[in-house]
Formats: sequence, C-alpha cells, structure tokens
Amino acid sequence: MTSDRLDLVSKLYQPSGWPRILEVASGQRSTAPLVVDLDPTTFCDLACPECISGKLLNQGRFTPERLAELAGELVEMKVRGVVLIGGGEPLAHRGTRQVLRTLGEAGIAIGVVTNGTMIPQNLKELARYASWVRVSMDSGSADTYGVFRPDRKGRSVFDKVIANMRLLAAEKRGALGYSFLIMSRLQPDGTTVSNHHEVLQAARLAKDIGCDYFESKAMFDDGHHVIQMPEETLASVVEQLHEAEKLADDGFEIIDSSTLTTLRNRVGPVQPKEYHSCPVAELRTLITPSGVYVCSYHRGNPLAKIGDAVTEKLPDIWATADRGIVDPSRDCRFHCARHRSNLELHKIGAGAATEEPVEDYDPFI
Repeated sequence: MTSDRLDLVSKLYQPSGWPRILEVASGQRSTAPLVVDLDPTTFCDLACPECISGKLLNQGRFTPERLAELAGELVEMKVRGVVLIGGGEPLAHRGTRQVLRTLGEAGIAIGVVTNGTMIPQNLKELARYASWVRVSMDSGSADTYGVFRPDRKGRSVFDKVIANMRLLAAEKRGALGYSFLIMSRLQPDGTTVSNHHEVLQAARLAKDIGCDYFESKAMFDDGHHVIQMPEETLASVVEQLHEAEKLADDGFEIIDSSTLTTLRNRVGPVQPKEYHSCPVAELRTLITPSGVYVCSYHRGNPLAKIGDAVTEKLPDIWATADRGIVDPSRDCRFHCARHRSNLELHKIGAGAATEEPVEDYDPFI
C-alpha cells in the first residue's frame, strides 16, 4: 500500500513550506531547515548486533540545559518538524520530555523513533505532543526479539515493550507505528538466523496493540547500501505482506518502505546520482552530540560535519555552514530516500513543477 507518509515528493508542495522550497529550488541558501533530525543522546539500553549506529554509541550527550536551549533555538528558527531519533535511544535522555513540551507547545510537529523501553517515563509528553511514534521491533515474538534486539545482559524485553506500546496506544493523539527491519545473520557455525518469517505475525500483533501502521524495511550495510535478500526470503516477505494487506482498514495501514520497494523491483544496492548538489540538505539537517551533519545518512562522517551544537548556537551554525560539502554523485551512491525529492527540486528550479500547493498535511519532507 502506498502511503502519503512516504510520498516525499508531494510533501514538497505544501503551502507552509513552499517559500523555503522555492528559495532552495532556485539555488539560494535556505534561511532555516524545515525539518531537523535530533539525537538527544548516543546512549542506548539495548545491544542490537546489527545496529547501523553501533560504532557511534556511547560517545557523548547534550546536557539537559543545552538540550533545552536547542529546543528553543529550533522554535526561533521556525523549523516545522523535528524527529527525535539517534545514534542512541532518544527517550533515554532525561531532558527529552522538556524538548517534547517546548516543541509541542510551539506547534512544531514531532516524530519519535524509539526502541520503546522507556515509553512509560515519557508517556504523558509522547501522548500529548508527538505527531507520530515509531517503535523499532523487528520481530513478532519474544525469542526472535532476543536474538536481534537483546538488552545489555542479552535478555529479551519484548513483552515489556509490547506492554509499553499498549499504554501509548490507549493515550496517544498522534500515530503509533510498528517498525520491522528484515534481518539475517550468519552464525559462527555457518547457519543463518533470520526474522523474515515473522512479518505477518508482527503485523497482526501491531494491529492488536492498536498501532496505526506497520512498516517493513530492508537492511542497510555500514555504507547505507541496501543489502540484497535471497530470492526465497524476498518471496516469503512479499507473500506475508500480501496477506497482511487484509488487515488494513481505516485505522490500520501496511507500509512498504522505499528500501524494501527497491528490492521488490530488483534494484541493486547502488543508486547513481548525476547531480552534484543536494537541495534537500538546505531543508533537512541532523543534530547530534558529536556534531551537526548535512544529513542522517552521514551521521558521524567528519567530511559532512557542518558545526558543533554543543558549543555553538544553531542559528549561527546555519548562517555560516557550507552545506554543499557533500557531492551526491560522489558521496551518496547508496539508496537515498530523498533522491526523488532532489530531482523534483531541480525541476521546480527549472520552472517545471509537477504539482500545485494545495494544503498542509505532513511537514516531514
């Protein structure tokens, strides 16, 4: 099922962001990003072996005071949407609740990507202010969860997270999502362990919990290239998703991520790009304790770092940063979810816009 949640090109044509879209499409520097990914901390209470940010964990955090200041600076810059994400687990920082309050009271849309273990401590703020909360589950059973998402003592906290999701489902104003990253691991004995057989089981559980959507995704390697699946695995996933579609109704949606769609369309791991500048880098950015980066695909990459939010104010960073330091044709040959957005921005700049602004519905471009 195609969802507006993932139709990033159409989101460019929303009226409230259109002035900045035109600014960027015409080759100008933007006055501020429209959307910011914010890592409050690099700490995580789980120890997922396949974590793509594993090498960046436990390498710093913002103080609660600085995190509160950052929230105020995002309001000052008139950012439209903020995604609390990470590196680490965003709800693990005791200052995150204040960030949720500050942004929410200012009318900024908030997304949260979490492992779900700390929902109860943040329940009031998540329920009231979050536009959406997506919980990374990657399983449909406690045993498989323990294999791919163990805690630091090697235990499965699956039942705890499911209970936490039920708490949020009962209180939330925004959407709640169940995220399933399809994974496999080669064991030392030469056998392979996978979670792909639990896609349908997890989708059924997501609906039972009261989630608004179930999203399946393909794995990335360390270079953000989509990892190819064996034909039989992909066939199994496609069959399960086809069956899961029967669960969809007005309150529950089945979503294929762009990464999984590339596999279904037999697209390889490399996504060539013929343009040398990234207009989206003028509209989105990533803020972490280790630095401010051009985008989340380049988290931790010193060649894509444009500032230090621990010691510098965000408006000052944005005013002086060279956001053209990344050349997509050279530096972004992985699958980028916003490749089509960049192509569309180039069209808009050339006077060949494909849509007309109609109404605001989702600021997360």
